[in-house]
Amino acid sequence: APLLDNLSKLVVVGLAVYALLVVWHLDVRPWLASAGIAGIAIGFAAKDTLANLFGGLSVIADAPYKLGDFIVLDTGERGLVTRIGLRSTRILTRDDVEITIPNGVIANAKITNESGGPYEKHRLTITIGVAYGSDVDHVRAALLAAAASVSGLSREPEPRVRFTEFGDSALIFRLQCWIDKPAERGLMRDALNTAVYKGLMTEKITIPFPQRDVHLKGPETPA
Repeated sequence: APLLDNLSKLVVVGLAVYALLVVWHLDVRPWLASAGIAGIAIGFAAKDTLANLFGGLSVIADAPYKLGDFIVLDTGERGLVTRIGLRSTRILTRDDVEITIPNGVIANAKITNESGGPYEKHRLTITIGVAYGSDVDHVRAALLAAAASVSGLSREPEPRVRFTEFGDSALIFRLQCWIDKPAERGLMRDALNTAVYKGLMTEKITIPFPQRDVHLKGPETPA
């Protein structure tokens, strides 16, 4: 890395100067004192750089992510890790914008690795509301059939359906599927939503719109 090269060159030059002073029998104590004061000043001036350097070492040692992973920071940035350096990490967002994040920030941030875990798969969840009076088993079968029709979804773990709650205007179901490539999350969500909508329409299962009962009360007429 360029930073390590520069540091190694600086150390070599410093040792060479010190050796020359010793060979020429010059008193090096004033030089050492000056160097100590200069080192303190440089340390304060370069504290952010040093924080990023140690943050980079922490990232390399702890390995919370690797090249090609999709990560999300607690500040909201999400993207594909394209480079891990000693001073910074670069991620490429879905908008094809490359963001450079100092490792000092990453070392103290909460990181969600969407490509991590034992399976390195990403879960995709969509919520569907169907009309009251619908056959629950029929709805469940229709949703699973819709998921099975989408190519690109992982078959292990298998898609699953959960009847989660009684909504104000609908019975709420949750369809959970897994994908192997987090980069395709948007594409697969589009395909899954399309398949679910077409499947429910084919099976004559109604997706209700919110309904409200409004009662109008006129002014009371005097007796």
